[in-house]
Parts: sequence; C-alpha cells; structure tokens
Amino acid sequence: MNLLIKNGRVIDPQNKIDDRLDILVINGKISKVSKNIVPQNETGIPSETLKEIKEIDVAGKIVCPGFIDMHTHLREPGREDEETIRSGTLAAAYGGFTSIACMPNTEPVNDNKAVTDFIISKAKREGSVNVFPVGSITKGLEGKQLSEIGDLAETGCVGFSDDGKSVQNSELLRRAMEYAKMFSLPIISHCEDETLAANGAMNEGFVSTELGIKGIPNIAEEIVVARDILISRMAGAHLHLTHLSTAGSLELVKWAKNLGYKVTSDAAIHHLILTDEALRTYDTNLKMKPPLRTQKDIDALISGLKSGLIDAIVSDHAPHLLAEKDVELNNAPFGIIGLETEVSLALSLVHKNLLDLKTVISSFTVNPAKILSLDKGSLSVGKDADITILDLEREYKVDAKNFKSLSKNSPFIGWNLKGRPVAAIVGGKIVYCLD
Repeated sequence: MNLLIKNGRVIDPQNKIDDRLDILVINGKISKVSKNIVPQNETGIPSETLKEIKEIDVAGKIVCPGFIDMHTHLREPGREDEETIRSGTLAAAYGGFTSIACMPNTEPVNDNKAVTDFIISKAKREGSVNVFPVGSITKGLEGKQLSEIGDLAETGCVGFSDDGKSVQNSELLRRAMEYAKMFSLPIISHCEDETLAANGAMNEGFVSTELGIKGIPNIAEEIVVARDILISRMAGAHLHLTHLSTAGSLELVKWAKNLGYKVTSDAAIHHLILTDEALRTYDTNLKMKPPLRTQKDIDALISGLKSGLIDAIVSDHAPHLLAEKDVELNNAPFGIIGLETEVSLALSLVHKNLLDLKTVISSFTVNPAKILSLDKGSLSVGKDADITILDLEREYKVDAKNFKSLSKNSPFIGWNLKGRPVAAIVGGKIVYCLD
C-alpha cells in the first residue's frame, strides 16, 4: 500500500528524530521522512503509483516506528479456546503493536521445527501483525533435555525460553547459552526458584500474611537472576531477563551491566502499575507470575526504565478462560491478558510524569528490536513501513466487550485511561484504525 502520513509529530529514537514531519510509504516501505512531502515532486515514482497514494492527516498525533511486544502467549497450537494466532494478533494490532514475539508453551511445545513452521505459516496466512516465535530451551519445557537449538534458530526462532518455568539445571542452562551464542540469539530467562516459590499465589509480605495466602518471596526471583547472570558471563552469551519484578533483581542487573556483561531485561506493564495491595479483593485476574510486588519494587522498576537498566516493556499477554479464572485464588492459573491495554497504561505513567515519552517509545521499538535482532524498530528509509500512531489525549474506558482477544482475564476492565494507539500499519497496510 502507498501512504502519505502528514503533519504528525514523528518520534523515532533509533534515528534521533523528534519533529513535525511527513512520512511517504511506497510499496510497503518507508520512502521518505521529511517536512512538507509532495509526492508529485519526488523522482522515480511512477504516475500510476502517485494515483494510488492514500493521504492521512495525523495532526496532533504521535507517529512512531511500529511497536514491538517481545513477550506474549498466543496459545496456538493446542489451546485455541483461549487464544488463536488470528485473535491474538488482532488484539496486538488494536493495542498498537505491529510485531510480537510469542512464547513456546503451546501444546505441543514449540521445541521443534514443525511447530515453529506451523506458527510462522499460520501467522502469515491469518495474522494481523508480524509474529516471531521463541523456541523452548528444553524439550517439552521439562528441563531435562535441550531442544534442537540449531533447528529452531534456522527455522525462524528469535530466542529461546522455558517461560513459565525456570531451567533449574544449571549445567543444562550453560549448554543452552553456549548453543544460543553460536546463533547470536538470546536466552530469555523466566527467573524463579521453584522450591522457594512452591504453592505461592501472591507476593510474600505483609498483605499475604494478613490474607493468609502463601506467598512467593522476592528471593525466589533474585537468586535465579544472580545465577543466570553468572552462567551467561561464563558462556559469553546474551541473557535477557524477562518480566523482572523486584528491586533486588534490578540491583543485580545494574551490577552485570556495569561490568559489561551482555544482559538485557524487560518489565511487564502490570508490575509498573499494580501492587500486592490489589489482591485484597481476591480477584484472580490479579494473580500472575511473578506476582505483583510492593510500591518499593514499582519505584525501582520505573527508575530502572529511566536509567536504562530495563530495556523494554512487555505485556506477558497470557489468555485464560473465565471458567479457569473463576475459582479460588489458590487454584486459579497465573496470568492476564495485556496486549490491548499495555500502551495506554504505559502512557498513563507519562501523564503522571513518572516516565518520559521517548523512554516509553524506545521500550517498544528500538530496544526490543535490538534484543531480538529484528530488522524493525525504526522509520529508516527502505525499511518495512511498520508504524504506530498515538493520540496522547484520547480518553476511554476499558470495556471487555471491545477486546479482540478471545479471553477477557484483565484486571483493568472498567479503568478510565488517557492516551491510546489510534492506528497500526504493518508493511504499509493499515491493520487497525480507530477513526
């Protein structure tokens, strides 16, 4: 598709752009980013193409490189009752994302070439956005035997993770890192000591004690963060620490980065917004892993985003059926959906002056693109025209009826939010437009 996006405030952290500019898209690629573009004055554009250019006026809005969520769960294959590649990518588009990475805990697990091929081909046929599979570190996510790392990498996996579980066997994790290094891909680590976290349903602290609910202590995360950093140093591999939730984890990341280790990290949006105090309602849509922590931890995570200790914001989009969540807290599965509210919640932190806009945009664009070695995350000429458009002033109430995800397990239903994506463009094609 050919587009002329006019009069927007273009923010492209990769190219250090923040200006009122136009963007010309020809044949799905960025053709020009400049002031006052007149297509008829451009050389090399056939007259037939000029007739097909659709002009979009985005005055008053923010135009960014297409947003990337590097941690989602699409459930297909195996749990199409919770989510499908079609519904999950549509939810991503409505959430302002043009690319997502999906975790391997499908049924069957994405631990082999056949499952990776299925995800990629299904996404191309039915998906609204770009989908990049993450392969499992171990076969069946069982933590006993390495997956075929080479086959997964060559088939199209952009990283490796046993997300939902931590690889408890340190020797096995070392070998995984050494293999991943050969393909210049990251190990994406879910950091949790299973013995310390066993049977916990929320953060261990004052609130869990009051409620009589077994908690998951901070050290359950931090002890594995420390171990994985040390193993990555030994292997010389790229370690990405996902959905970090504690102030102590950030201290360890700071130590590793200061020493020059190849360590990156992300935080899930809900860990930047909610504390364990919310669990006083016993709402199972507040049960997630890692659990909601304290205000001290939120403050540390936000500070980590400002300083660059945290590189990306993710949704950890984890769909579950109402029947699965409509049980006692201790029996409910962990996880919430987040693709459709993530950007607005991040913008709420901008409105509260807790984060600046460029930090938020970087965490959704250039940073995840670099971590996963994606040729995305910028508006450079010649690149795919993946574009997200934001309206910082648009107010709305979160309504489950409007969700494109098949599941509705969100704690943010009923919240009034300010700022949202109003359009998503993938390869020059408008896949979502609010107006």
